[in-house]
Amino acid sequence: MAGVRVVIVGGGIGGLAAAVALRAKGVQADVYEQAHRLGEVGAGFMLAPNSLRVLERLGLHGKVTRIGAPFTGFAVCQADGTEVSSLPVGGSDGYTMFGMHRADMVDLLVSSLPGDALHIGHRCVAFTQDDDRAVVTFENGASAEGDVVVGADGIHSVLQQHVVEPHDPVFSGLAAYRGVMPAERVPDWPDRAVRFWNDGTKNLLVYPVRRGELLNFVAFTAADEQMRESWSAPGDPQRLAAAFGDGWDPLAREVVSQVDATFRWGIYDRDTLRKWSQGRLALLGDAAHPMLPYMGQGANQAIEDAMGLATLLEGASAADVPHALVRYQTLRRDRAARFQQGSRFNVELMAASKAPILGMPWMYDYDVEAEARTLR
Repeated sequence: MAGVRVVIVGGGIGGLAAAVALRAKGVQADVYEQAHRLGEVGAGFMLAPNSLRVLERLGLHGKVTRIGAPFTGFAVCQADGTEVSSLPVGGSDGYTMFGMHRADMVDLLVSSLPGDALHIGHRCVAFTQDDDRAVVTFENGASAEGDVVVGADGIHSVLQQHVVEPHDPVFSGLAAYRGVMPAERVPDWPDRAVRFWNDGTKNLLVYPVRRGELLNFVAFTAADEQMRESWSAPGDPQRLAAAFGDGWDPLAREVVSQVDATFRWGIYDRDTLRKWSQGRLALLGDAAHPMLPYMGQGANQAIEDAMGLATLLEGASAADVPHALVRYQTLRRDRAARFQQGSRFNVELMAASKAPILGMPWMYDYDVEAEARTLR
């Protein structure tokens, strides 16, 4: 590997995708993750055409098709099952949406990196930089030096305070029950289908992951005071089933009745950050743009970040880095902000029992690598 060396703090989907993309562009990149065992909580996400395009260029499309679940239909329904609209599941160039288990995606990205590129058990506690280098110090006493440091350490980012003034995340007033179950528990589930039910006060999203072997469910309800004080806690399956009881579509009730384990998460985001980089430090993923889950783009935007950053650092010298990171901010900030704001607007639409805005061409047909090349 030639050129600059990148230290990535955070081993989630965004940080790992950044390492894969950077190394594909010939840039040395290592990931430092605070957990002692790499993994993701057992839930899914929607891999959209805009990020699938990135993964294909990284040589990972075949793996995605083997472990994901392609969607053939996305129905938005009233609580009783009446279909309100049918949303696109693909872009204009043939890329489609996949349901992915987060743990499967992490494993796919890790398997694409050399073993010595990933360092677990490294909790970031300090950051310094000067004109020539950036240094991250970890709780275990180790440190890592690079020409670039990428903060991919999530909504609670330690590194964000070195870019902008610290601000608390914004609580949405909503909580989500999340989890997965064997698809065989719901034999009536339509093959490769996505269903979203909404009654104006709560909603339920269900779709297949892991080759259709599992169903992923996310149920959004108003949060109570206890949830305001906790980011996540074990959920009560009986309470979940009761919330989607009489008057709800029998298929939705069948899903929630089969839940035997779930976690309940408080839903937070942040106002749009005014900047994403400072000197040799750049933010990525939820450290830069945490968003509500109502456009299905959180992980997808992190993957776009990864390819955009890698494209702008390809062939860069150490002296180029601060300017390249400003270009990265120019490339990514407004697009990510559009999803942050759009996700908040979708909450308002659903409260009015209207269909959310999803599947638009500006979402799915965007080519982050091509856009990045125009800024080089």
